[in-house]
Amino acid sequence: MKTNLKNIVLNTENLTIGYQQKKSKTVVADTINLSFEKGKFIALLGKNGIGKSTLLRTISKVQTPLSGAVYINNKNLKHYTNKELATNLSLVLTERLPESQLTVFELIALGRQPYTNWVDKIAAKDLDKINWAIEKTEIKHLQEKRFYELSDGQLQRVLIARALAQDTAIIILDEPTAHLDMHHTYKIFQLLKKLVKTTAKTIIISTHQINLALEIVDELIIMNGNGVVSGATQRLIDTHKLDDLFPKEILNFNKTLRQFTIRKDN
Repeated sequence: MKTNLKNIVLNTENLTIGYQQKKSKTVVADTINLSFEKGKFIALLGKNGIGKSTLLRTISKVQTPLSGAVYINNKNLKHYTNKELATNLSLVLTERLPESQLTVFELIALGRQPYTNWVDKIAAKDLDKINWAIEKTEIKHLQEKRFYELSDGQLQRVLIARALAQDTAIIILDEPTAHLDMHHTYKIFQLLKKLVKTTAKTIIISTHQINLALEIVDELIIMNGNGVVSGATQRLIDTHKLDDLFPKEILNFNKTLRQFTIRKDN
């Protein structure tokens, strides 16, 4: 039964994700039941090819579920228009941006499209949101640069700022630190954690930075061969849900350290 709790911003009911073909379908994962509260930082973990991007694309309506349902603020996702959804959920995918001459400011301003009129005139309230997003991500010194002049770390902050300017309760990011070094990866995680704390938004990311995620996020979604589970980080550690995330002949999960470590006999 669908939850009616006011603080639940996104949940799924018996969700099956995958790909529909003409005469067959490929199931990536099924019986997915997730529930996320407002103001949580959530990391989606799993090995390559397990279906993390498919899950994120499905709960953000980029991809259609094979069965089951996704709810945002207790409303079935399939009943949202694209414009209505864009005022409730913002999405940062891993695809490269198309070539253009947009400045950083103009790219962030695109986050206001769900609210602007048909000629895309930026009103004072839109400008306030854009400037607020720039301030929150600490990129004011970059706003006049062309986006293609930025480093990978700078561009990732700009894309986060665009999502902030969109001013949605939920922000979903697919591998936001995929091309960043350790220093910039940590800075992005710290930024996202700070944004959750100061804006009460729910931020969901997929990441391969598992040890870092275990230190910083509030909750986990774990995808492995046994299905999909979610919950508070410590609870999933205590119930051994991370033990089978990777093949044990290479990595072990150290419950005391709350980290994955390389097996010493390798």
